[in-house]
Amino acid sequence: MKKIIDFLNYQIRFSEEIHISVKAILVALLAILISSFLLKLMRRIITKKLPDNDKAKFVSVFSYLKWIIYLIIFLLAMHNAGVNVTAIFAASAALLIGVGLALQTLFQDIFSGIFILIDQSVHVGDIIELEGKIGRVEEINLRTTRAVTVDNKVLVIPNHLYLTNSLYNWTENGVETREGINVGVAYGSDVKLVEKLLLDAAKTHSAVLKEPAPRVLFTNFGESSLDFRVTFTINNSFEVRFVQSDIRFEIDKLFRENNIQIPFPQRDVHLFERK
Repeated sequence: MKKIIDFLNYQIRFSEEIHISVKAILVALLAILISSFLLKLMRRIITKKLPDNDKAKFVSVFSYLKWIIYLIIFLLAMHNAGVNVTAIFAASAALLIGVGLALQTLFQDIFSGIFILIDQSVHVGDIIELEGKIGRVEEINLRTTRAVTVDNKVLVIPNHLYLTNSLYNWTENGVETREGINVGVAYGSDVKLVEKLLLDAAKTHSAVLKEPAPRVLFTNFGESSLDFRVTFTINNSFEVRFVQSDIRFEIDKLFRENNIQIPFPQRDVHLFERK
């Protein structure tokens, strides 16, 4: 028994300040084995409901994080076993600070990518708006998300922007979105005729869905116009600006044919002569 105790208390010295016992090594290994079991269990729980593509990405990043966790557990276990790990941290403090500052944004992006995979707030194929930029998501990686804009330009989005900005997911509730066009007509216009023409312009476009049907809202008595908004539903919001442009062309055509005027602000200037 004494030999076993002596063996466990045997000190391996690396320097005057850094030394480790066999017992501390065994305690650290046991802690790592228990942690490994718990991490595998946690990974199975998290990836259980993830799609196969996202599951593979999560497992990939999890394998890297696992080694970081093992290192932390190893150092904590040695510290609790009486090993002086302060000297190790002191010797590597400057290096760790430099590396930490250099990798700060990288780790923010990676952890944000993990949250995206777990939260499932963004999927491939979704149309998103972030910082005024709109694109269709083509690929979600651990560090960045790649999207293609309506102009066929590739938009590379660092994942940490999802946590620091408001994200608009246009297709979170499905591919169908409600869009609209605002237009003003001159005072004295036949508002019922205006309503009919706006509905005709929206209904004749092939991209506008019949259900729910387009609607016209009389929004305001403006300063120089009667303000209307025609709303309609499409199933490809990525092309919305082209649909809106086509409908505006049709509105202008129908208004001209029916003598409906779109006013512009006018001002009367009165000149007074001083005597």
